[in-house]
Amino acid sequence: MSKKHPIISVTGSSGAGTSTVKATFEQIFRREGISAVSIEGDAFHKFNRADMRDALAKRSANGSTTFSHFSYEANELGELERVFREYGETGKGRSRTYVHDEVEAAAKGVAPGNFTAWAPFEEGSDLLFYEGLHGAVVNKEVNLAKLADLKIGVVPVINLEWIQKIHRDRAQRGYTTEAVTDTILRRMHAYVHCITPQFTETDINFQRVPVVDTSNPFIARWIPTADESLVVIRFKSPRGIDFPYLISMIDSSWMSRANSIVIPGNKLDLAMQLILTPLIERLVRDSKRA
Repeated sequence: MSKKHPIISVTGSSGAGTSTVKATFEQIFRREGISAVSIEGDAFHKFNRADMRDALAKRSANGSTTFSHFSYEANELGELERVFREYGETGKGRSRTYVHDEVEAAAKGVAPGNFTAWAPFEEGSDLLFYEGLHGAVVNKEVNLAKLADLKIGVVPVINLEWIQKIHRDRAQRGYTTEAVTDTILRRMHAYVHCITPQFTETDINFQRVPVVDTSNPFIARWIPTADESLVVIRFKSPRGIDFPYLISMIDSSWMSRANSIVIPGNKLDLAMQLILTPLIERLVRDSKRA
């Protein structure tokens, strides 16, 4: 961790809603005049799309059914740790972009399913912002959690996460429900062993909980809306959090535990603005004093 060059890490699995959270952070950065370098977890995948397909085929031929983008070995976590450490020490680093589709390909000049070249960060940034799958990993090889100054987890309950992934992959990527189900099954081992342990390391978790029936996510015809959801916000350390103020500002919210508050799903953006803005301002203020 570095007071001079702070790092914010947002961790959540695919389809969890991290993109929405990223948009809220960008809104805060813009409003508060904060210059942030943003990097995405996709940039640190080990394989491009074709090579990942080959790696999956080889492992499947050898009887492995648990290899996925969630897996440690499918990602350059050592490189990500190096970027975190270098930025914390010097405010410098590098990243790249994974190109998902033709729209991004036209903008980046790289075919879909491939990476752009590594490029250095712009100088003079106030902080580094990471959003992806592995921003708080602690294992025998790396410890990313200790290098990030503010760690956020985005965690829908499991059936809701599956519904969101099924709908996104069918609508945006043309996959069948059966194909998405196979991906979910293949990811479950890494989800349990690589993804969920990170939410013990995060400082704040935002967990979306539907209040409608999601008992069979594989036949759900639509994703529960924000109005059909609650969000549980858990603080690892509640010291300094003004819960009475938050409850007074967020209509129909309440405390469920000494370190947790429950809010209506349609108040998530407001809650994040109220909670995160002062934390981000403090990080930037302390960095400038350092």
